[in-house]
Amino acid sequence: MSNHEVTASHPLLNKDGGLNEPGWSRKPVQIYDRNAIKASKLRIKEWDYYIILAKDFGVALTVSDDGYIGLQSVTLFDFTKPKETTQTVLNALPMGKLRLPSTSQGNVSYHDKRLDIDYIVTPGQRHITCAFKNFADEKAFACDITLQQPEMDTMVIATPWSDNKKAFYYNQKINCMRASGKASFDGKDYVFNPETDFGTLDWGRGVWTYDNTWYWGSGNGVIEGKPFGFNIGYGFGNTAAASENILFYDGVAHKLDDVIFNIPDDSYMKPWTFTSSDGRFEMDFVPVLDRAAKISLGVIVTDQHQVFGKMSGKAMLDDGKVLEIKDLLCFAEDVHNKY
Repeated sequence: MSNHEVTASHPLLNKDGGLNEPGWSRKPVQIYDRNAIKASKLRIKEWDYYIILAKDFGVALTVSDDGYIGLQSVTLFDFTKPKETTQTVLNALPMGKLRLPSTSQGNVSYHDKRLDIDYIVTPGQRHITCAFKNFADEKAFACDITLQQPEMDTMVIATPWSDNKKAFYYNQKINCMRASGKASFDGKDYVFNPETDFGTLDWGRGVWTYDNTWYWGSGNGVIEGKPFGFNIGYGFGNTAAASENILFYDGVAHKLDDVIFNIPDDSYMKPWTFTSSDGRFEMDFVPVLDRAAKISLGVIVTDQHQVFGKMSGKAMLDDGKVLEIKDLLCFAEDVHNKY
């Protein structure tokens, strides 16, 4: 696995709509411009997905414009039960009407009769508010969460597809953002503690081919008194230039080579392992909750398993320092989409 790091700032796409420089970077130095895309507007996919986890609960929010469909989604996790509640609002043919920003530093808003979501970005922090009427059992969901984003490395990757020169994925993952605030549902407040709880942003822009399977895992915690996070994944596009596998420790990125998800054939809820080609990410994973979703709407087919659980093992930094991971709450997913 080569891991080509992009360091110079330039347009993401060339005049033909293909990537100028596939690879990874610590910040989004390549400049995304929706108007430079040469593929059909129906094929453009843009989203901002936040997941905020505490030991016993969590919240996930998605604002997305996938060309011919928009999916605006909120999930509340209760790992003590364990249980998840998800509600999604679908929009036909948004095709850019949501005006999602061209960088992860832009604000995002979605409002309809039932759902209000705002992501407001200011220097050093992200403020997430949501009000969802009739979220479940005719009860409303609300959250007001602040994520701290000090100056730190992130994971940015520009991935092409070999079979379609106009297809690409530009993705930024921001880990290790300390979370404060709360979510409220059914008379209960779920309060985040910035000493122990973190949020992650998955910011994606691109043109995808129709049929893809991907694997993605992410988690954050405190190891030896410092913020630790990881992002692992593979499965779609041509990743010859770089993988998205990376560790974060005290604000610094440590790039990994290949990581493989070893998922039991007969059940997502049996223990998994993760192994790495460079020996720097060796983990056991004990599932707690499988957020499974299966949708078949003609041309749109999705089969996804986002599995939450506790990870234990060893992660090695660039300088050879080994971090001992013990029961870190995280998730790993196996998703097959046709859309």
